[in-house]
Formats: sequence, structure tokens, C-alpha cells
Amino acid sequence: MLRDIDLQSIQEVRNYLEEAQAAQKILAKMTQEEIDKIVESMANAAREEAARLAAMAVEETGFGNVADKTTKNLFAANDVYNSIKDVKTVGVIRRDEENRVWEVAQPVGIVAGIVPSTNPTSTVIFKSLIAVKAGNAIIFSPHPAAAKCTVEAARIMQEAAERAGAPKGLISCITQPTMAATNELMKHKLTDVILATGGPGLVKAAYSSGKPAYGVGPGNVPVYIHESANIAKAVELIIQSKTFDNGTICASEQALLVDESIKEKVVAELKQQGAYFLNEEEKQKVASIIMVNGSLNAKIVGKTPQVIAEMAGIEVPADVKVLVAEETGVGKEYPFSIEKLSPILAFYTVKGMEEASELALKLLEVGGLGHTVGIHAEDEKVIEAYTIDKPASRIIVNSGTTFGGIGATVNLMPSLTLGCGAIGNNVTSDNVTVTHLFNIKRVAFGVREMPKKDEAQKEAALTK
Repeated sequence: MLRDIDLQSIQEVRNYLEEAQAAQKILAKMTQEEIDKIVESMANAAREEAARLAAMAVEETGFGNVADKTTKNLFAANDVYNSIKDVKTVGVIRRDEENRVWEVAQPVGIVAGIVPSTNPTSTVIFKSLIAVKAGNAIIFSPHPAAAKCTVEAARIMQEAAERAGAPKGLISCITQPTMAATNELMKHKLTDVILATGGPGLVKAAYSSGKPAYGVGPGNVPVYIHESANIAKAVELIIQSKTFDNGTICASEQALLVDESIKEKVVAELKQQGAYFLNEEEKQKVASIIMVNGSLNAKIVGKTPQVIAEMAGIEVPADVKVLVAEETGVGKEYPFSIEKLSPILAFYTVKGMEEASELALKLLEVGGLGHTVGIHAEDEKVIEAYTIDKPASRIIVNSGTTFGGIGATVNLMPSLTLGCGAIGNNVTSDNVTVTHLFNIKRVAFGVREMPKKDEAQKEAALTK
């Protein structure tokens, strides 16, 4: 039975959709230069407000830390913006004169942007930029635990767009987030495409809405450290990546698969660089709080190692950056083997590449198929042999998977929505960007005649 708040939130969605429809019709008549000016204004505003929005997000959700959330906001305002600012999105975007085919961009219309609590403000900046650049309006559905900062980020984007000539109602955000409102937004006849970033249930709901949807899957990223790796550098990159925003990015490392021949060196280097190896008793205590009722315990997400240790009833030094547990098993009965979204790593010892491959597959099957895999190695033959059959859309070599996955430290498209392909129940394996948010019409000129009927019959007879 719907409550008053559900009815109010549904009405809010309907109002926003009508405003978005009117705004998008105006935007669709604008030139490339006019749209580019709007998007530039939005990116500038996001840059200016990055630190304040980060502080709001940490205060409201309790996830991550202000410095890293600021970096995430700036990644969207700078890296994402720079990757899309010169992309043609209006009118004829390509002329293939040799084949006499022209390609014409056509906006999808109204985008429903589903926003997670782990990356609430950076996701709004990112999705606003790619949606508007492609000629669309966007309406955000925030996570209830991050509603204030998500609404504020959307307001900043809309006001910046308006200052540069955009119509009112182009970017909006549900202020009373309810499941009823989210479902209304996803299923309403005026919604054209869904950009869904969130938990598996929400992504599944997006795919079940009857609308085209770009969803994401969970990441349970296994990272192989081969004996040819530069160990000190690999460990430095892994710790920097794993601890970024206290592990809230789904492309962050979850398990290290380390060649037996270099185990002692890797362990020593990890300890030297701030890792704390749990003893058996401590491991059991931390394992007991990783999951609740068969799912990840939300209370550990984005928390520091010290807070997690305290929750588990153990004590770790103040300078510890990440908790590490040696593990052999894989599956939900081994909590360290799942995606933990916090500075906790599983450590597996393997006899070589073949065993690492088998183990990586098992870890992905627990919850990460199609997402991301990492490898640290200097031997390119090993890298090719290891990566070529992995069921992951992003295979990051000699870089932290957090930053590599989103395209910050490797030459992948900068994005905060990482597709997992069909194997991860997603429609794309791409890093989602502006080109996913407009359709391409093709104007094709006649260049040859169909054979006449009698000539076709003669040719068919000759081939018998």
C-alpha cells in the first residue's frame, strides 16, 4: 500500500518528467557550440564545488574521506569533461563520402540517473555532463542515505547549465527518495534510457523496467602478482588504489593472488607500506562482521581499518592503511573472498599462472563476472597468456585497478559507470560515456543497382 510520502514522491517525478520533456525539446534545437558552452559551465561549477560536495557526502553517508571524494569529483569535472568536450554530438557527426553514408546524432531524450550512496556527488557530475553533452535531460534518483548531497550536486549542475543558456528543468533530482519514486522514474512513458549505478537489486529492476538501461555489475577484483613483477612498485600501486576513498570504488582490488616464489618479499613489502596481516584469531573476528544475512555488511563500507578493527573487537596501529588476511577458500562461507568495498584484502598464495587463473575465475564467479581483473608483471608473454581468457571487461596491467578501471591512469574512457558485458548481465562492456547517450541515424545514398530479375535467375542457374 502506498503511503502519502510515496504518492508525493511519485508526483514529484511526474512533474520533473514534464519539465524535462519541455527542456530537452529546447536543448535539441541548440547548436553544438551552445551545448558545449553549457557543458563547460557545468564542469567549471563542479570543479569549484568539488571539495564542498565531498564534505557533504562524507558527512551524510559516513563513507570514504573528504580528500578522496574531492579527487573523484574533480575526476568527473576534469578527466570526464576533457574526454567528451570535443566529441561531436549535434547534427551530422561523420561523413563517409567514399561509401556515401552520413551519420547524424539524435539525443535519446530523458535519462533516468540512478545514484549510489558510495559515490553520490561524483556520479551526478559525471552523468550530468555526458547526458547534456549528448543533448538530453536527466533526472536523478538518489540513494536515501545520500539524498541531500545528491540533490545539491544536481542543483549546482542545473544552475551552472542555466547560466550558460540552458532551459529550466534540464537537470533535476528527486528530493524524497522512495522505491515508489524510483520505479515511477524508471517505468514512466517519458523516460527513454536508464543509467543505473547501484546494488544488484536496483540494476536488475532497471533492466526489468521495460526501458533500455545501462547497468553495472559488482566488482570482486582479483589481482595477480607474478614473479616477474616489480614488487615494491606493485605493492605501492595496490595500496594507493585499495585505500582510495576507503575502498568504495567497485573496481578496487579485493584479492591478491601471489606467486609462491615471491610470497615472502610481497608480504614484507606490504607490511613495510602499511598493511596489517591479521592473525588467525583476528581474522575470524573480522570475518564475522564482513557479512550480515548473506550480504555485505553496509556498516563496514568505506570505513577506515581502525574503525573496522574496533567493530570486530581488535586493535590495530593508527598508521595501518589496509587489513590483510591470508585465505585459501572461495565462496560466501569465506567472507574475505567477496567484494568488501572497504580497506580489507584477501591474500592467496599460488604456485604459478595456471593456478592464479583458476582462482581468479572462482573469485569472479562469486560476484564480479565481466568487471575488472588486475595483473602486475614485467613479462609481456605472461601478461598476454594470463589476460586473454579472463571474463572481465577491463584488464588492468601494472596499475591500481581503482584508477585503471575508471580510466584515470590508463587510456580507457574516463567513466564512473563501468559496464560488465553480457557475462555480467549488462548490455555493454564499455566504460559508459557520452556516445552511449545518443542514437546514430544513417543517411545512405544509392550507389549500386539491384540485379534485374532475369539476370538474377541466370546467375542462380550458373551456380548450381
